[in-house]
Amino acid sequence: MKNQSNQSSPWSWVPSLYFAEGFPYVAVMMVAGIFYKRMGLSNTDIALYTGWLNLPWVIKPLWSPFVDIIKTKRWWIVLMQLIIGAALAGVALTIPTHYYFQLSFAFFFLIAFSSATHDIACDGFYMLALPPHQQASFIGIRNTFYRIAMIFGQGALVMLAGFLEKRSSITFSWSVLFYLSAAIFLGLFVFHYYKLPFPKADSVSENISVKHIFSEFAQTFIQYFKKKQIITALFFIIAYRFAEAQLTAIGKLFMLDDIQKGGLGLDTEQIGFLYGAVAVAFLLLGGILGGLAIASRGLKFWLWPMALAITLPNLTYVYLSIYYPSNFWVISACVAVEQFGYGFGFAAFMMYLMYFSEGKYKTANYAISTGFMALGMMLPTMMAGKAQEILGYSNFFIWVMFCCIPTFVAVALIKVDADYGKKNLVNNQ
Repeated sequence: MKNQSNQSSPWSWVPSLYFAEGFPYVAVMMVAGIFYKRMGLSNTDIALYTGWLNLPWVIKPLWSPFVDIIKTKRWWIVLMQLIIGAALAGVALTIPTHYYFQLSFAFFFLIAFSSATHDIACDGFYMLALPPHQQASFIGIRNTFYRIAMIFGQGALVMLAGFLEKRSSITFSWSVLFYLSAAIFLGLFVFHYYKLPFPKADSVSENISVKHIFSEFAQTFIQYFKKKQIITALFFIIAYRFAEAQLTAIGKLFMLDDIQKGGLGLDTEQIGFLYGAVAVAFLLLGGILGGLAIASRGLKFWLWPMALAITLPNLTYVYLSIYYPSNFWVISACVAVEQFGYGFGFAAFMMYLMYFSEGKYKTANYAISTGFMALGMMLPTMMAGKAQEILGYSNFFIWVMFCCIPTFVAVALIKVDADYGKKNLVNNQ
C-alpha cells in the first residue's frame, strides 16, 4: 500500500535514508583504500585508482537533470539502493579471485556512479516530501545520520575486518565485511521500498520535451560560467583543499605501512577506531564550531582563520613521520587535531559554495560547484601516491605543507560580502 507523505512521519525514513546516502560514499572513498592496502597494492596504484572513483561526483551535474525528469525521485532511490547492494556483494565475490583488483574496482566504480545518482535523488526527494519547516527541522538529523554512516563504515566495519584478520586470512576477512555491507544495504533497499512515502509533488514530468530539457540544461551552464569572478572562484574551489586531498589519500596508508617502510605499523582494528571514531568525532566537532563561528561574524571574517585551520594542522603528520611515536593515544591526538582543523576550515569552503551559487539557477549552480569540488579532490589524490613513493613519507608530508600555498593564494583572491553568513542576515532572508 502506498503511504501518503502527510501520513508518514519523517522520523520513519529520514534517518535511514541519509544513512544510506553516506554509507556507499564511505565504502568507495574511505574503505576501498584500506582494503586495497591490506591486499598488498602499492600506494601509487591505490591513490591513482581510488582517485578515479571521484569521477561520478565530478560529472554528476551532467545527468542530474535526467533524474529530475525521468521517473520519480523515489523510483531512483530504491533502484540505486538495489544496485549498490548488489555491487557490494559483487566486491565480496571477487576478492578470492585471481583478478580481484580489476573486478572489484569495476564494482566500486558502479557503486560510485550509483551513489552519486542516489545523492541527487535523495536531496530532491527530501525537498519534495517535506514542507519547508520540516526540511529545516530535520537538516541536523540527516547530517547526523550521514556521519553515523561514516562512523559505522570506516569505524565499526573496518574494526570487524581487523578483528577477523587476527583469526583468519585477509581475503576471508574482507569478503565477510563486504558481504555484511551488501546485506545491510539490501536491507535498506527493502525497508525504503515499503517505507518511503509517495509525495504528490514527486511525479513524472509529462509536458517537458527533450529539447526543453537540453535548453534549460545549457542555460544553467552558460549562466554559471558568466558569473563575476568565475575564474577566481573555480581556482578557489579546486585549490582550497589541494594539500588536504593529498594528505587524505596517503594518511591511512602511512598509518598501515610497516615501520621498515616508513609507516607507523598500525593494524586494521586500530585504523578502524582511529578513523571511524576519533577522526569522525573531531571532524564533526570542527564542522559544528565552524558553522557557529560563521553565523556569529560572517564568512569574510573567518576566511583566513579557517584557511589556516585546514592547512597548518597537517604539520601533525610531519611530526608523526619524523618521530614515529609508538603511543597510540599520541597518534590519536595528532589525527584529532588535524581532523578538527579540517572540519573547522571546511565550513568556510562549503559556505563559499553556497555564496557563489546564489542566482536564478541556485540549485543547479550549487551542483556544478560540487562537481568542481570533487575534481579538486580527484586530481591531487591521483598524484599523491606516486609523489609519496618518490619522496618517502617524511618528505611527502613536508611537500604537503608547501601545497598549502595555493590555498592561501585562493583565499587572498576571492571576494565575499562582509555580512554573508551572519545569523541575523540568514534569518531575514
